[in-house]
Amino acid sequence: MNNHTENKLRLLDQARDKLRLKHYSYRTEQSYIAWMKRFIFFHNKLHPAAMGEKEIEAFLTHLAVKRNVSASTQNQALCALLFLYKEVLGRELTWLDSMQRAKRPARLPVVLTALEVQKLLNNLQGRSWLMASLLYGAGLRLMECARLRVKDVDFSRHEIIVREGKGNKDRITMLPAALAAPLQSHLEKVKALHAQDLTEGFGDVALPFALAQKYPNAGREWGWQYVFPASKRSIDPYSGMERRHHIDEQTLQRAVKQAIKSAEIHKPASCHTLRHSFATHLLQTGYDIRTVQELLGHKDVSTTMIYTHVLNKGGKGVISPLDQL
Repeated sequence: MNNHTENKLRLLDQARDKLRLKHYSYRTEQSYIAWMKRFIFFHNKLHPAAMGEKEIEAFLTHLAVKRNVSASTQNQALCALLFLYKEVLGRELTWLDSMQRAKRPARLPVVLTALEVQKLLNNLQGRSWLMASLLYGAGLRLMECARLRVKDVDFSRHEIIVREGKGNKDRITMLPAALAAPLQSHLEKVKALHAQDLTEGFGDVALPFALAQKYPNAGREWGWQYVFPASKRSIDPYSGMERRHHIDEQTLQRAVKQAIKSAEIHKPASCHTLRHSFATHLLQTGYDIRTVQELLGHKDVSTTMIYTHVLNKGGKGVISPLDQL
């Protein structure tokens, strides 16, 4: 290995360390490192320290114009490079007005009717049914549901505390009464699985941030376990320990996709569609938009306002003159 390649590896190692120090998720870490590598290879393996705004502009313009990437994909690449330069190389970068950016199209969210939601859920079973019901019944995002911990489900108050949601924010949403008994029954099985892990010398779950150092035994406690654990233990990429992580979100995504097909729902629906439907149906019921905003965890009410457009009937709620003949 030559010094040039070794320097890049060291740089990426520094980036990983910085990402973990700032508590970025493992998925974000993988994504950022991948974009940093693509940026370096795009410029023929030139070290980022020898490059600057001009090279970043060229790379991002290439993504938008030549590769025709979505606005969110280009923005993710930009965030990765800004992190590299600001946090790792210690260089501030100013925006370049001339940079061509992919425009994010304004689209209305896909929303299911109450009947369609019921048909979808009727085509799911067991854990998949329970998770999908939480997405719709509590307005959870997919990963918020997958990462849910036992201690954050309050059956007495009928509440779910969402920890470190989007934007690293906590919020409280409801626990649907219809899911209380099924969820308790599910947790009994999860508790038995956790007890088995403890018997076999495992049962320690990954804790957020530095809690493992502050509370060394907390990772083995029942309250910190995932509500929806993986079926098998795996190696934690951070610690190298064998642990039981939460369920792979793709498991639910595949199940919901199949359920949509079986229910003969001809809309481009997904797991996130259930969250959209949650918000829209609450507004249809008459709940005020600020309440819905808090339940969804939106920073700005303007984000929640998108669902008011979905409520319109026909074209902007206008009755066609043909229907008045």
